[in-house]
Amino acid sequence: MDLTTHYMGLTLKNPIVASASPLSKNIASIKRLEDAGASAVVLFSLFEEQIAHESLALDYYLSAGTESYAEALSYFPEESSYHAGPEQYLELIREAKASTEIPIIGSLNGVSRGGWIKYAALMEEAGANGIELNMYSLPTNVNISGADIEQRYLDTLGDVLKTVKIPVAVKLSPYFSSTAHMAARLAREGARGLVLFNRFYQPDFDLEQLEVVPSLEYSRSYDLRLPLRWAAILFGHVPVDIAITSGVHTHQDVLKSMMAGASIVEITSELLQNGVGRIQEILDAMTAWMTEYEYVSVHQMQGSMSQVKCPDPSAFERANYMKVLQSIQTTA
Repeated sequence: MDLTTHYMGLTLKNPIVASASPLSKNIASIKRLEDAGASAVVLFSLFEEQIAHESLALDYYLSAGTESYAEALSYFPEESSYHAGPEQYLELIREAKASTEIPIIGSLNGVSRGGWIKYAALMEEAGANGIELNMYSLPTNVNISGADIEQRYLDTLGDVLKTVKIPVAVKLSPYFSSTAHMAARLAREGARGLVLFNRFYQPDFDLEQLEVVPSLEYSRSYDLRLPLRWAAILFGHVPVDIAITSGVHTHQDVLKSMMAGASIVEITSELLQNGVGRIQEILDAMTAWMTEYEYVSVHQMQGSMSQVKCPDPSAFERANYMKVLQSIQTTA
């Protein structure tokens, strides 16, 4: 059974990649992920706030953050308690490359076209096999248009690509007014991969303390539906490798992702909840399923249920929405 897949020019032994999370904070954890069967590891994100901590902009960025990210379990800490600075992050890349045989992908989590771009070059120099740009900001200024936000993404990607030669992926949010058009623009700019989608933890209100508090909820398989749909729509239309993240918990989730057109899946919540041993369990179940249904490789199934291969492409568009509404039964 050939589980090999290709992502951003990298040949991976299987489609399961450990996404950015606390599981990639140290060498011991990264080695456990490799031993468990992960084909690559995306290191936890290096936040722009960490890179910019010597600048006068630090206080602005810390106070402006009203959301947290899939890699974070709380809001940004005080400067003195940052778990890793840029130099420590780069050293982790060097150690990981020296200690493992799987690709190591760095992750930059920024909100502006700032000085952090230089760390892309340093990540490459440290030995990273690729970089994942985790770009997200909450545009609260009524004078900033959607076009301005999109151009900021493209400009940042362009700046990074001028700096490095290793492949670069962009981790997207699902909130663009035209996701397909934005994906195509990023591909034309030079992105080698698109990661669908960043999962943001929304803050909650504490009514007793009258405070805004972070709220952590792990993903569920149900959350796979949104990136699954968009992977199926983009496959064959946008010349870029697709990674699905958020909602990948079982071997069925991985198989669905491959059939939609993904090259890899990035998994975190399942591993945090049930241990890194789940990777091998998922791979074993995948192999058993593929044997039963006479698949010989992952490549054979990739994109087989995408929009371009679907006899009824409207299943991904408005017709499916209408069918769902018509299927609702009432008891009134």
